[in-house]
Amino acid sequence: MRKIFLSLCLLTLPLPASADVMDAGEFEAYTKGKTFYYGSRGEPYGAEEYLANRRVRWTFLDGKCQEGVWYEDDGLICFVYDNQPDPQCWSFTRRSGGLIAQFENDPAQTELYEVRQTDEPLMCMGPDVGV
Repeated sequence: MRKIFLSLCLLTLPLPASADVMDAGEFEAYTKGKTFYYGSRGEPYGAEEYLANRRVRWTFLDGKCQEGVWYEDDGLICFVYDNQPDPQCWSFTRRSGGLIAQFENDPAQTELYEVRQTDEPLMCMGPDVGV
């Protein structure tokens, strides 16, 4: 009886969150040279193109792109963009449907999921197009 009780107690323990979080090497191998489209709460959220040397290009799908870089810090993947110098750090896990990204600066806020990936670059408008 004690063995059954102990087994049931072990089953109710949460799994460690870091068990399947991608490190920098795994993240780079999965994303480099690709463009990922992300969703949140059933809606399109944005897209990121992962370039050589850990450079990135992000858009909120409005045609405006932000250039940046990513790096690993304490097990998280952090992004710094030209117009946003404060690091934005995420934990990435890979599920059968693709990446899941949890914003760790405020974990209660944003969770993104991979909608699709492509080898095509992002389409970004140049500065002051039509002005």
